[in-house]
Amino acid sequence: MKVEKAKREDLDTIIKLQYLAYQSEAELFGNQDIPPLKQTLDEVAGEYDNGIILKMVDEDNEIVGSVRAKESDGTLYIGKLMVHPDYRCKGYGSMLLHEIETYFPQRRYELFTSTRSIDNIRLYRKNGYKEYKRETVSDELIFVYMEKNNFE
Repeated sequence: MKVEKAKREDLDTIIKLQYLAYQSEAELFGNQDIPPLKQTLDEVAGEYDNGIILKMVDEDNEIVGSVRAKESDGTLYIGKLMVHPDYRCKGYGSMLLHEIETYFPQRRYELFTSTRSIDNIRLYRKNGYKEYKRETVSDELIFVYMEKNNFE
């Protein structure tokens, strides 16, 4: 697997991967009405223009993973970490997370997920992230905010 900066022409493939990868999140809520499944290509292009999007490609140069980030005031806000369902549980999520961090060394990193996303929370903890707050959005949705400081 190889991780590199995505190009603008990759965005259509990345959003299709996003729609596939976030089906498991939708299943946790029994609802397809979650923001990653409603995001448009124009919105992804905006994230591309205002931050960084990495892609993970397999030996056939197919995009099988991606992660996005935007820096603000010394904090790197990481989001949309995704791996194709056929490639999960093989360490690729950790690889993507590490790669995005290397683009912005000596920063504070922040990300969030839902309390229902036990696998995501486990992945982030394994990679040195610690919970620092929770935000109740609704009876069904509570976000867990996690951070990691890398000032060595």
